[in-house]
Formats: sequence, structure tokens, C-alpha cells
Amino acid sequence: MPLQIPTPTFTLESFDLPSSNQRLLGPPHPPETVTPLALRPSDPTPPTLDDIITGIQALQHDHLLTQSLSRHGALLFRNLPIHDAHSFSKFAHAFGYPPHEIIGIVVDRPLLAPNVAPANESPPEVLIYNHNESPQVPHAPEYVFFYCHRAPSPDAGGESPISSSLELFQRAQLEIPDFITSLAQKGILSRVTYTYTPQYKGGATLLQSFGKHIHPEDDDAVRRRKIEAQIARYNRGKHTTYEWTEDGIVLTHRLPVIRTQVGTNLPALFTGLAAYYRGAKVNGARKNVARQMYGDGTEIPERYLETLARITDEIRVLHRWQEGDVLVFDNVVAQHGREPWRGSQKDRIVMASLFDGDVPGGYGFGDWAKVVPALEDREI
Repeated sequence: MPLQIPTPTFTLESFDLPSSNQRLLGPPHPPETVTPLALRPSDPTPPTLDDIITGIQALQHDHLLTQSLSRHGALLFRNLPIHDAHSFSKFAHAFGYPPHEIIGIVVDRPLLAPNVAPANESPPEVLIYNHNESPQVPHAPEYVFFYCHRAPSPDAGGESPISSSLELFQRAQLEIPDFITSLAQKGILSRVTYTYTPQYKGGATLLQSFGKHIHPEDDDAVRRRKIEAQIARYNRGKHTTYEWTEDGIVLTHRLPVIRTQVGTNLPALFTGLAAYYRGAKVNGARKNVARQMYGDGTEIPERYLETLARITDEIRVLHRWQEGDVLVFDNVVAQHGREPWRGSQKDRIVMASLFDGDVPGGYGFGDWAKVVPALEDREI
């Protein structure tokens, strides 16, 4: 029986998706929990965007959608009056979350509307495997919104995978417990390279990543100080270090891969390890700007990465986009990605909007395992 969610201006109802797009989640999720939870207006008369915003704000007064995200990991909204970046921005902001600032962005995301940018501009043939958003840096968003402005034809590919980080941890703990123990004891070292020119099509430059306060008249010494001030905002002390190179800078973060969900304290694998591994296998010569290893600097055995990818294949669904769809992710609970597609860049246009929330808990031994918010931005 469909779930009915009334608001002051319209009613949302749940609906079923094909099994390729939606599945029942395994433990530790409650029984009969699907991902994504698909919602649409039930009213015969389509609501206006103002109706939608008023209704979403009313639901969020009691945090009802936030609670649904915590349970399901991802929500799909369909048949809403969202037709461009600006209407998408208004819808996303109605949830009441503070916008997320990406410190050290590795992809080029030009601003299209308030807190809205292209999801990813990598070429269509590139696989972006399941990952949590921004796992390679200390400061990640809590909520990720995606809006499909243009969808590829149904047989062309371009789906967005959805999988549970909580379920991934549970399965990994059962199948490769030594790996989970090592992650809890050591964490990971994430080494991210930033260069003065893009490292691949759609990649960001060093100045796009950390140069928000740099002016054309600044000399090299001032530019370096301003970049280093942005790096200090990660608030990780000795657990974030950097080395200047001839081409740019290399940052090394010691990070917790396991983070705990606010409210339940359930552990989740917050990671892009399977994405880096599978991407290297599938995308060939495409360069990964981030490299991850255990926190003591030793390599992670390939058998663990292969197992993570296999489990992810078994627990994920591929969301086939329709124009106007909005997918919302709790970034601690759920992972996302992008399947390749046949066609040009303009055949698939998906936009993203990132927001902060409560800081998740750490899981591990040592102060490196603590997740901390970024420091306030101040121009020097």
C-alpha cells in the first residue's frame, strides 16, 4: 500500500520502481526498507513550485524527510515542477540544510544557480563507480541532491547507481573482517594531487581548488600563503600535510574510512576505495588524482578492494533517469556514481547541490578517527 505523506499544500505518495531501479535493503536497515524511496505528488492538479517549497518546509519542520533519508539512504522525487537549475536550487534549499563548501575540489563545477553546479563533466565513456561524496578529503557534505535536466535514451546507459554504506560495512565485516579491523586501527592515507593545469578533462586546477582569495596581482609567495590558509581550514592538524611540487601540491590526509550515522551510531564504510579500484580497471589510462592506502603507509591488498567492489555490485541498483527527477542522498548512509553512456555530453545533463548536516561520528583508534567540521573562511 502506498505511503501517503500529507503537507499543507499537497500530498506525497510512494510508488514502486522496476527491480533494476529499487531494492529491499539488507541488515542493518529495518526490514522492508527500500532504496530509493520513490515519492511523487498524488494530487490530480499538479502543485506549483511554491506549493512544493511550502510543503517541503512543513515536513522538515519535524525533520520528516531527514528521518526518511536516514532510513532509506536515498529519496527519489518525480513529477515535480522542476525544470532548470534555479527551480532545482529553490527545491533543494527548502530542506533547510546549510550549503556545503567544497574545500579542495578535484572536478570543475561552474556555478549554475545558488549552490548548484554540474554533477560531473567527465567524458561519457568514463565509469564513476559507487562512492560517498568527497571521501578523499576530510570535509564532506552530509546531503547530496541530483537533478536530471536531460536524460539519455533508455537504452544508452548513464544510470546513477545507489547502494548502502551501512550494508556495505555489514557485509565487509562478515566477509573480510581483517580488513575492517585494519581500517579501524589504521584508517587510510589519502594522497591527493593538485596541479596548475587540469589533470584530465573536467578536472579542477590548483587555483580552482584552493585559490578563492587569490588576486591577479598576488606574487608567488602570497599565492602560496593563501592556498596554505585554505588547507588549514580542514582543521586536521598533523593529520593533513602537504608538499609543494614543480607542478602544484600534494596533500596527504589520514582519514577514517568508517564513520557512524548520527542518531543510530551504526558504522558505515565512507569510502571511494572500490571506485578507485574499479575505475582503474575500467577506465584504463585515465589518471586518478587521489591515491589511498592504509594509514601507516602500507598498500591495501587488492583482494580486499576486489571484495568491496563485488559486494557493491551485489547490493546496488541502477537508477534510470527521467527528466525532472531529483535524487537526494544521505551521504553517510548511501553511495552514488555514474554509469557510462553512449552519446555526447549534452545527451545527459545532471546537476548537483551539496549541503552540510550533523557531523558523523568517528570509528577507530586515535584522534585521526574523529570527524571535524571545517574552520570558518577568512581571507588573509
